[in-house]
Amino acid sequence: MTDTIAAPPAAAETAASEPSLWRNRDFNLLWSANALSLFGTSMSALAVPLLILFMTNSPVVAGAVGTGSALLRLLCQLPGGVLADRVNRRHTMLISDAVRLVAYAALGIGLLAHTATLTWIIITAVISALATIAYDSCENGALRNVVPLSQMAQAVARNEARGASVSLIAPPIGGVLYGIARSIPFLADALSYLLSFVCISLVRRPLQEERTEPAGHPVAELVEGIRFVTREPFLRSILLIAPPINLAFNGLGFAILLILQRHGTAPGVIGLAETIVGIGLLIGAFLAPTLAKRVPLRRLVLTVTWLGVALVASSALLTDSILMAVPFAAAILLGPACNAALFGYQAAITPDRLQGRVMSVIFMAAMSLSSLSAVIAGSLVAYVGGPATMLAFAGIMAVAAVAATVSRGVRGARPLAELAPAPEVV
Repeated sequence: MTDTIAAPPAAAETAASEPSLWRNRDFNLLWSANALSLFGTSMSALAVPLLILFMTNSPVVAGAVGTGSALLRLLCQLPGGVLADRVNRRHTMLISDAVRLVAYAALGIGLLAHTATLTWIIITAVISALATIAYDSCENGALRNVVPLSQMAQAVARNEARGASVSLIAPPIGGVLYGIARSIPFLADALSYLLSFVCISLVRRPLQEERTEPAGHPVAELVEGIRFVTREPFLRSILLIAPPINLAFNGLGFAILLILQRHGTAPGVIGLAETIVGIGLLIGAFLAPTLAKRVPLRRLVLTVTWLGVALVASSALLTDSILMAVPFAAAILLGPACNAALFGYQAAITPDRLQGRVMSVIFMAAMSLSSLSAVIAGSLVAYVGGPATMLAFAGIMAVAAVAATVSRGVRGARPLAELAPAPEVV
């Protein structure tokens, strides 16, 4: 099990010889490994704040731990990208799974023995966050080595469906398991990492191309990744399109909750609104592979962004009932297809040795803005009211739509089957 002598990447296969993704053994193993680890992570993500609340009876402490973990992941995003391009991806993913397995198994056993403390929980959360960053950064880069370039958008779409499905299924299961015994979600999480470890071990293809150049200084390598993103027209367009979309979608979910609460809506009905949005995301995730395969990238991105603007704006007319969630659900339904088109194309045009750094730069830009979504949504609802809040987020979506419309990178995008990785800029 070594990646030191790399076979030709999957991208080199001709379109005629490409098997369906459903028959691509290595892709399905990689997909399953991440699905398993994501399932466990989603369960423990629900259980950790509940456990902290039980131990401290303090929402402030629970919120602080959650916020600290999110900030840690944001701060480590760029270093994680550099790491992913310097190390053996397979080995790093296996080590990440092993570390998380041990950490959560130890916490579960500590809870069974009634010896776990708040400090122990926080340390486990930090270890898990760091290991997850390393795993995700390597998994993003590994994808293009097990999937032909012409199928990258479909592969990313399959990943979107995986994430949407897990986000709906895992938290309720985690809640049920926590209700049975506080240790069970963490022991189940440890089991998920064990199964993920096995799946990664069974992948036959190398998860990276052969490294022929010695690693440089980490800061220089980070600068190289940033320079590549800023000089490649399509990647520059993602930096303009992704952040406002993420800000709008994250902010809208929170805004709908606040608006309904201000109207005195019952908690159960508010939960129904969130379910409507979740169903929209799930349907969109399963439609994404078909849309990404059949609709040209530029047409898909323009349709998603401009239709999103119209749908979100129309929800301003419905802010007195849960019906306001319906246009948002319709808008978010198209989000996975847009992500698949953008990030599938990104993976195809980025050289293998820069995959981790390029994705870390894009994720950093996209998520740093969306981290303000709750504050922005709360302020808008408090000071301008529900309808104006929805129109404001439609305006933020319009920024992404205009960027997609005028972008030279999006306009010049070619079919994935015709692509070779973009030339590197020195």
